[in-house]
Amino acid sequence: MELADILPLEKWLELEKDIFNRSGLASNVFNVNGIRITDYKVWVNRLCPAVKADDGGQSFICSVAHMNIAGMAKERKEPVVGECDAGLLKVVVPIFVNGKFLGIVGACGLLLDDGEVDSFMINRTIDMDEDKIAELSGEIRRISSDEVEALGKYIAERLDTIVSDYRPR
Repeated sequence: MELADILPLEKWLELEKDIFNRSGLASNVFNVNGIRITDYKVWVNRLCPAVKADDGGQSFICSVAHMNIAGMAKERKEPVVGECDAGLLKVVVPIFVNGKFLGIVGACGLLLDDGEVDSFMINRTIDMDEDKIAELSGEIRRISSDEVEALGKYIAERLDTIVSDYRPR
């Protein structure tokens, strides 16, 4: 069973867009292998595309955080909030159908109300100049912990509805 078996890709895309419109966070649905199932991509800040354009940034900042937080969400079977090594918020909600793990919904790219961009880590990982990091991260929007918690619950409720509406063919 795969995610496309329980909901057409167009509907997963609608969910991704809904999460973005509701929160301002970049949102994607990932399968069990950590691969996005749609081509939906929206940048919510100027720093993330610069970090992801570098192989080291993609591998050691984005992917590592995704794997770690997704692993925690899968294990706990509930939404998990964390930060990538660049200091940006990441929310991950697991997708289970009849006890079987099928993937996750992830949202990221803003700063928690008390968070800050980790310029040192970005500089050490991809050798980006600290002035450039400051320039790219200067306008990153903040989101409160309460908003993030509410978003995690909202995504989990949407997934519960999707899963409960699923009828095997």
